[in-house]
Amino acid sequence: MTHSPDAVQVPPETVAAITTLARERGPQCGTTTVVAIDGPAGSGKTTLAGALASATGAQLVHMDDLYLGWSGLEASAGRLREEILAPLWLGRVGRYRRYDWHAEALAESHEVTPGGMLVVEGVGCVRAGTRGFFSAIIWVAADDAMRLARGLARDGSAAEGHWRDWMRQERDVFARARTHEVAHLHVDAWGRIDT
Repeated sequence: MTHSPDAVQVPPETVAAITTLARERGPQCGTTTVVAIDGPAGSGKTTLAGALASATGAQLVHMDDLYLGWSGLEASAGRLREEILAPLWLGRVGRYRRYDWHAEALAESHEVTPGGMLVVEGVGCVRAGTRGFFSAIIWVAADDAMRLARGLARDGSAAEGHWRDWMRQERDVFARARTHEVAHLHVDAWGRIDT
């Protein structure tokens, strides 16, 4: 799984609404204002996160870099909390090693500095152990057929078995985390605020 954005153009009013919400709520992770963009795979989170980071100058962390492969969804929130969010909350630099999906191994290290805005995007970033660090939680949704088509266009048809298994895993994660319910804003597959 890789995090390549698709051709959707996020409406500027969506970016403005998220930015305003995050700034109004202020930092919840030490001096860092963290925006979490969660939702099922293939729904448009990466595209939205890229637009938000570009508009605000925010740092950007992709959960795809924290999953330890196709079976890494469950443990990924622990990595996010321990390696990035907890250090930032303490005013320290967060550090993580990117997972290389092709080599199936951890690769180079990355740093996340405290202060300013951080956008975290990816399936399952919002959990009981991470939720308190976020200033704004955004839920992005798309129907299963659309997101599977997007995923296979990105990762190739050979990945279909992995994708279907992942979709089952994420349903369980979302049910436990109640992400849809706790989100401050809902966005559709085209980057529009879903009212």
